[in-house]
Amino acid sequence: MASNRLAQFRVFGKKIVAVGRNYKSLADQRGDPVPPYPLVFLKPTTTYISEGETIRFPPGCNDLHHEVELGIVVGKKGFQIPEEKAKEYIGGYFVALDMTARDLQLEAKKNGHPWTLSKGWDTSTPAGEFIEKDKITNPQNLQIWLKVNGEMRQNGNTADMIFSISYLISFISKYMTLEEGDVILTGTPSGVGGLKGGDVIEAGIGDVSKITFSVDKS
Repeated sequence: MASNRLAQFRVFGKKIVAVGRNYKSLADQRGDPVPPYPLVFLKPTTTYISEGETIRFPPGCNDLHHEVELGIVVGKKGFQIPEEKAKEYIGGYFVALDMTARDLQLEAKKNGHPWTLSKGWDTSTPAGEFIEKDKITNPQNLQIWLKVNGEMRQNGNTADMIFSISYLISFISKYMTLEEGDVILTGTPSGVGGLKGGDVIEAGIGDVSKITFSVDKS
């Protein structure tokens, strides 16, 4: 029964907690230093879309980027969760895209402004079906991949995470209560790149789960 409820995380979850620059390969690709602690930002739950819906460019964006991520669905309420107990709070998983309006983000960063709009517009969090916790025995050793129009763009492994899933759950819960149905997006591997209207994105976690979304620039 709990997993049936968690499968509706898009409907009742209160927040999406995302983590930036959490793969060594992506830091290397961009020439960025490895962060000393997780880089955390929030996305509204109104950003979720499911297969059959379309990713839209936000207003003013001409450089939309794809980022495939392993999504964690929180299974129960917790605050200041010890790292060694963090796995008890995992309710399940899903394939996620953290779409990024890169030009809006870079402009905001250049001016020292918040970059919420570059991550938080409607349709910016395409989400796959809920994966029950016991379907994935080791979430720290999963292939995570993304193709655009059939061409492989991202092909990494969750073993490359800088901060583990358990560490992220513990770290985030030191600052904010995690509640049932909340989501943690755990970062993206290298290969992040641009999209154009009409592109078709396929992404997945090994052969466990796959999603397909199209992109609309109109």
